[in-house]
Amino acid sequence: MRRVLCNSRKMIWSLLAQAPVSLAYYKSSPSIYKTKPSTPLNRFSSGFLAPISTPAIRVFCSKPGKVGSMASSVLNQGSISYLTQREAAEVDETLMGPLGFSVDQLMELAGLSVATSIAEVYKPSEYNRVLAICGPGNNGGDGLVAARHLYHFGYKPFVCYPKRTQKPLYSGLVTQLESLSIPFLSVDELPVDLSKDFDILVDAMFGFSFHGAPRPPFDELIQKLINLHNYEQVQQKSPVIVSVDIPSGWHVEEGDVGGEGIKPDMLVSLTAPKLCAKKFSGPHHFLGGRFVPPTIAEKYKLCLPQYPGTSMCVRIGKPPQIDISALRENYISPEFREEQVEVDPLDQFRKWFDDAVAANLKEPNAMALSTTGKDGKPSSRMVLLKGVDKGGFVWYTNYESQKARELSENPHAALLFYWDGLNRQVRVEGSVQKVSEEESEQYFHSRPRGSQIGAIVSKQSTVVPGRHVLHQQYKELEEKYSKEGLIPKPKHWGGYRLLPNRYEFWQGQTSRLHDRLEYSPQEIDGKLVWKIVRLAP
Repeated sequence: MRRVLCNSRKMIWSLLAQAPVSLAYYKSSPSIYKTKPSTPLNRFSSGFLAPISTPAIRVFCSKPGKVGSMASSVLNQGSISYLTQREAAEVDETLMGPLGFSVDQLMELAGLSVATSIAEVYKPSEYNRVLAICGPGNNGGDGLVAARHLYHFGYKPFVCYPKRTQKPLYSGLVTQLESLSIPFLSVDELPVDLSKDFDILVDAMFGFSFHGAPRPPFDELIQKLINLHNYEQVQQKSPVIVSVDIPSGWHVEEGDVGGEGIKPDMLVSLTAPKLCAKKFSGPHHFLGGRFVPPTIAEKYKLCLPQYPGTSMCVRIGKPPQIDISALRENYISPEFREEQVEVDPLDQFRKWFDDAVAANLKEPNAMALSTTGKDGKPSSRMVLLKGVDKGGFVWYTNYESQKARELSENPHAALLFYWDGLNRQVRVEGSVQKVSEEESEQYFHSRPRGSQIGAIVSKQSTVVPGRHVLHQQYKELEEKYSKEGLIPKPKHWGGYRLLPNRYEFWQGQTSRLHDRLEYSPQEIDGKLVWKIVRLAP
């Protein structure tokens, strides 16, 4: 089978697990080829997706069963099935014909999956220098594509491509990288200790179609990756190794037989995990690609994880144990200086809010609202900003909720906006008052009818016997108001307006030297002006 399968599976592999398929199988089964017998089989031929155990990931499973003589049948939803070379080949044969993918399409999808998997874990602010070591086949092509995407993601990639394939597809990939001024390094130009010059090493030398012992110069390159474990003992930080499809040099089904092979930190499986992936013990296992139709999954009784949102990759298994005390982000942002800010803090807020909207951040109007009742105990929750002007910041809620009770006892509150994608936050503090009944009425009827009914159903912060009660009440009200044009606003629902008396604008910076500019009101010559001061981070 052609690269089509190779890349197809690669993408899916990145989600579940990975295991190589040997070229020997394809040579022994020429009937499965749709192209010339000399064309390398796709790497995905090594298998399809299996169920994943992460609770955050939904799984699409066909009915339990076996694919022909499949030795490794799909396991329970809490585990992953691993496929043999022959099982993978059977799936590949089906994919190759009717799906109509081309080799370059699948290679593009595979490389993109690898790049997005890397970006999920290793941020360019911490792991910037990437060396992609690419072999002469499809696996190497995936590495070349990944390098291009990583460049556009903000990384600084380098490529070692010692045995170039003179086919138009691969020549085009090289030209694309050269047009971006991405350096190509020969084996001789690489340092003895790769940890000195690189943060991430992408192992894209051999995929599941490889068999036998690696030949020069790849035996030397593989040894360089193995040696990193020795360097790791004498230095604080070692570069991470990301293997594409399978770790180069591993046996397709038996894995690292001698226990002395590459030990990658991340494995990006494509199409489905192969048996060797069972031996992977690194902290990050991803599966990439999202092109397998349900008909194929049903035919081969496969369990496939659903990709979150628009992601090209999904994590397999549980994330690694994290040392919370070691979690930190080294923010990289433009400097935020006093001479750059608006005189009026409301104008500065609008400017930053517009930036958050333009950056397509999710719910840029989400804000943490903190209140305190007469008992002095603070409480916080997320609400949505629904209006801001010279009068203040407006949101809407149930007047019988906990926050409403606390505001009736202490009409002062604090708001916090956090825009992670921009390394910014804004704090606003002030007194709070209810908006007019007319304003609440107008906003209530601007909401979707479902939200209006939901506001009536929810006696916010009160105990509910079960979710079924809410659904039943909602259904009854939906039927009740189905013939009525206007749904009446409940008396216990309306808006609040916070009147600011303090703003703080925070911009994350490197080495924790964050910018913090505070606005506070000051009366000068009978006029109210805003005083701007810088606070220590």
